[in-house]
Amino acid sequence: MFSALARPAGAVLRRSFSTSAQNNAKVAVLGASGGIGQPLALLLKNSPLVSRLTLYDIAHTPGVAADLSHIETRATVKGYLGPEQLPDCLKGCDVVVIPAGVPRKPGMTRDDLFNTNASIVATLSAACAQHCPEAMICVISNPVNSTIPIATEVFKKHGVYNPNKIFGVTTLDIVRANTFIAELKGLDPARVNVPVIGGHAGKTIIPLISQCTPKVDLPQDQLTAITGRIQEAGTEVVKAKAGAGAATLSMAYAGARFVFSLVDAMNGKEGVVECSFVKSQEAECAYFSTPLMLGKKGIEKNLGIGKISSFEEKMIAEAIPELKASIKKGEEFVKNMK
Repeated sequence: MFSALARPAGAVLRRSFSTSAQNNAKVAVLGASGGIGQPLALLLKNSPLVSRLTLYDIAHTPGVAADLSHIETRATVKGYLGPEQLPDCLKGCDVVVIPAGVPRKPGMTRDDLFNTNASIVATLSAACAQHCPEAMICVISNPVNSTIPIATEVFKKHGVYNPNKIFGVTTLDIVRANTFIAELKGLDPARVNVPVIGGHAGKTIIPLISQCTPKVDLPQDQLTAITGRIQEAGTEVVKAKAGAGAATLSMAYAGARFVFSLVDAMNGKEGVVECSFVKSQEAECAYFSTPLMLGKKGIEKNLGIGKISSFEEKMIAEAIPELKASIKKGEEFVKNMK
């Protein structure tokens, strides 16, 4: 029922915006000097939805901010360097996007990033809980299946947890599914919408091709192949970059798409739907990605899994144990933090 709605943001980076009094989002990017952070900050600076852009990292942010500040759009840009400047970066923010951390190298799984990225996300989440507890928190840092439970537990520790405001950004899975299906069927990718549910790693990535709009019919062999390609698309980029990083440009696009949808919804736009990895009662694990109706206060309504095929049902069943383990790993990390 939701799939017809599910892509109002599909061409979000390509449309012309009307500016209104509400287009005053104050957005922070934490990890703004990195491979995702820089192109993401560029896309945010380019949007009339954003009035203030604050950039944080442990290196290079003054330079990135100076560079972006010359662009002829109205968002003011300021760079903040190192932990002592982080509170000022966060004060008054409406949305915080977190792409900070280390990327994958060939042969690594997203889970191999856990030790480094878990403590980065925990530290940054704690700062958000203290300095902008009301902000929407959008986590890009992998492994998302564990970093969202980490952010949640940190917010709980600080007594400011709101399940409607913490999002694991899985949008790149949707963007990839839309692109690959469009290529396969000769469609315009901006008109294709494939909900992708579950998590954000390997077999936990579950494209609901049966719910694709427009409807597409694929024989089982093609369905299996394209599902596998969507699930391993990140690894495809890691291999192609041959040690020089992971998906950064497409991830920046996807992160911006999600932020613009969120800000549109916060501004009162109706019918804004995006998939995201969030606290959920929709499956047999505590967090699960499904299409969400976004609103002024974050998640307005979880639209759930909907009607699915037996092939998709089987994928969900196979994903649950891995999801549960990744979630537990994140929760345990915060429990054992000093």
